[in-house]
Amino acid sequence: MKNILIFGATSAIAEALAKQYANDGHQLTLFARNEDKLALIEQDLRVRGASGVACVSFDAGADDCIAKLQRQLADIADPIDICVIAHGSLPDQGECQEDVQKTLSEIQVNGTSAIGILTLVANRMEQQKNGAIAVITSVAGIRGRQSNYVYGAAKGLVSVFLQGLGQRLAKSGVHVLDIKPGFVDTPMTAHIEKGALWAQPEKVAEIIYKRIAKKSHESHTPFFWFFIMTIIRFIPTAIFNKLKL
Repeated sequence: MKNILIFGATSAIAEALAKQYANDGHQLTLFARNEDKLALIEQDLRVRGASGVACVSFDAGADDCIAKLQRQLADIADPIDICVIAHGSLPDQGECQEDVQKTLSEIQVNGTSAIGILTLVANRMEQQKNGAIAVITSVAGIRGRQSNYVYGAAKGLVSVFLQGLGQRLAKSGVHVLDIKPGFVDTPMTAHIEKGALWAQPEKVAEIIYKRIAKKSHESHTPFFWFFIMTIIRFIPTAIFNKLKL
C-alpha cells in the first residue's frame, strides 16, 4: 500500500488518476478547493477499493496557501510515496493583458503555488530517501505564444524548477516527472471548440499512471505533442512573430 497525495484532486485528470490508485488499494490524500465535489470523489474512491481517503481544503489562489499547507503536511505520516500536482486554471489572455493583478494571480495559481508545494514535499522525500513527484505542466510552457503566454509562462516556470529539482533529488532516490499535456477535453476547456488533437482526461491519466511507474522524467501527453512542440520551438523568431498562434 502506498501513501499518495494529489493536489487539484477535483480536476478531471486528477480524479481519473485517483480512481486508478484506488483500484490498486492505496491510501489517498486529496487536496482541492471545492469541498463538496471532493466529498463525492472521496465516496467513489472508497467504493473502488482505496485503503483510506482523506480530504484537505486547499486553495492555490490564497495568499496563505503554502503556510497553511506546511501545517497540514505535518499531520500526514511518513512516508509520502507519490505526490501528484494537478491544480491550475486557464486564464483569459486578454483580461491578463489589461489587469496586472489578474496576471499575477494566474502566475500564482499555475506557477508559484506549485513551487511552494514542491519545496515542502521535496524536503520530506529527500529525508526519507525515496518517493515520486509528478507535476502536470503544459506544452504551453515550451514556447510563449501570444494566445496564452501568461499561462505558458507559469507552466514554463514550473518545468524549469522541476529540472533542477529532479537533478537534486536524484541523489536521494526521489523520482521527478514533468507531464506536459496538449489539448485535453475537461470542464476547464469546455468553451473551446474541439478537434482531432484533443485527448480525453482518462487517457491522459492512464499515461501519467504508467509514466510514474516507469520512472520517466518527462512526458508529452499524448506522445505526438513532442513532435508538434519540437517544430514550434525551432521556428525562427522572425517567422514565429508573424504567425497567429
